[in-house]
Amino acid sequence: MTTLDSPDTLATTETPTIDVHAHLLLPQVEEAVAGHPGLAAARSLDARRNGPEALAVNGPMVRDRIPRLTDVKARLAAMDASGIDVQLVSPSPSHYHYWADEDLARTVWELANAGTAAHVAQAPDRLHGLGLVPLQHPDLAVEALDHALGLGLRGVEISSHAPGRELSDRAYDTFWALAETSGAVLFLHPFGCTLDERLDRWYLSNTVGQPTENAVALSHLIFSGVLDRHPGLKVIAAHGGGYLPTHIGRSDHAWRTRPDTRGCASEPSSYLKRLYFDSLVHDPHVLRELIRVAGPDRVLLGSDFPFDMGTEDPVGALRAATDLPDPHFHAVRGGNAAALLHLS
Repeated sequence: MTTLDSPDTLATTETPTIDVHAHLLLPQVEEAVAGHPGLAAARSLDARRNGPEALAVNGPMVRDRIPRLTDVKARLAAMDASGIDVQLVSPSPSHYHYWADEDLARTVWELANAGTAAHVAQAPDRLHGLGLVPLQHPDLAVEALDHALGLGLRGVEISSHAPGRELSDRAYDTFWALAETSGAVLFLHPFGCTLDERLDRWYLSNTVGQPTENAVALSHLIFSGVLDRHPGLKVIAAHGGGYLPTHIGRSDHAWRTRPDTRGCASEPSSYLKRLYFDSLVHDPHVLRELIRVAGPDRVLLGSDFPFDMGTEDPVGALRAATDLPDPHFHAVRGGNAAALLHLS
């Protein structure tokens, strides 16, 4: 089993600027799944969830960004322009393909992990990678995580759920155990929202759907006791953890007043300080609140590079939270990620 050492505390004022939310497109993955019946069904579901207007925008938007999503030189040039020293690169969530059977799922994660490792190896001082695991097959997810770590990746990216399984499902116990003991980073990044056609216009599938999925997934990890059983998990929640951090008081109230919410040992808000969150919330007031409830050591710079729902200036967005003390600013800018990823 491949393991990563526990993070050391690093000085936060002189560390590189580190973006933990940056994506990669892997054409070889899409070539492998092409023609499979499950792909057509998945695309049909995606079309229903997003609606025709969003799909008409998404296609050209992604095509315009393919160089930055696939070419290391283009990626590095864009990083330089944005003042980013280091990226933690994860595959586009469109590569999850949680509909795939075991044989195809193995092909997907092997190609994704190898492709990501090859991409970041072209600039090892500036790029670090995350792989994929098939959450629809919990036993294979364990094998895929070990495969990713064996290739030198820092962990894996996971969605908010798999078909028929929430992250609270005990079938994932072995996966969580390996992630904890190995020190792997788990980047929680939803793909799609189960509210389906209710969000099929005005890009609600993303603007409402993504933060909803984050909140639901994190609530499953918290209320089910996953974080009690595996307190050493290193989970980074994309999009600032969605709605949960700013509305955690409602969860605390339920935990204090209702016996059916006592699946976790402590108030839900206490677990925010065991998780990590990226800074991509698009509002300085929300970012300040996220830092307050999670702690300045638990928020990491994130841009969603290079997609349109991200930011081309994540440092500027962080700086807009003007009342952040300098140590907190530099911690979020790069110090926290440097400690998590063991970067000197």
